[in-house]
Amino acid sequence: MNFSSQCLKSSRIIFASRRFHSSAPFANEEVREQLLAGVKQAMKSKDQVSSMTLRSVLSEVYNLDKSSGSKISTSAIVGVLRKAVLRRTESASQFVKGERPDLAEKEAREAEIISTFLPPMLSEAEIDRVLQEVASSCPRDGNPNKVLGLIFKSFYSKIDKANVDPHLVQSRVEVLLNL
Repeated sequence: MNFSSQCLKSSRIIFASRRFHSSAPFANEEVREQLLAGVKQAMKSKDQVSSMTLRSVLSEVYNLDKSSGSKISTSAIVGVLRKAVLRRTESASQFVKGERPDLAEKEAREAEIISTFLPPMLSEAEIDRVLQEVASSCPRDGNPNKVLGLIFKSFYSKIDKANVDPHLVQSRVEVLLNL
């Protein structure tokens, strides 16, 4: 096998793999695309804080992509965004305690930038409605912990975990079951 045939063969493999990856539809492209568009817009408007903040979030997303071996889901990306907002708000509160208002303001601004890309959380009324549906279909006899587990399992099969506050769901289930 000569050099030109090796190059031709390797270029076909590369071309085929590029074509496969570029044409595959992904459900999480909308959040990714919004983040990438946000980075591009921040770069065009020369907003360094927004650009660096969104790049750091995209870096976390890409690291998860590499570790999983494929592109992560939309809910995982939303989870990354929520963790980034939480991390920055906690940092801002620590900077306020440490009497560093300049750094607290920077962290709060970064949290605000990231939160613009988050989908809205489900309201308490919507959570209650879904929990009522789930609770009516689950048997209530036997061990209360088992019933609780069944309700959580059914609830999270209907609702994406990234769109609800787990502490709120837990408190609403406890109220529903009178625990």
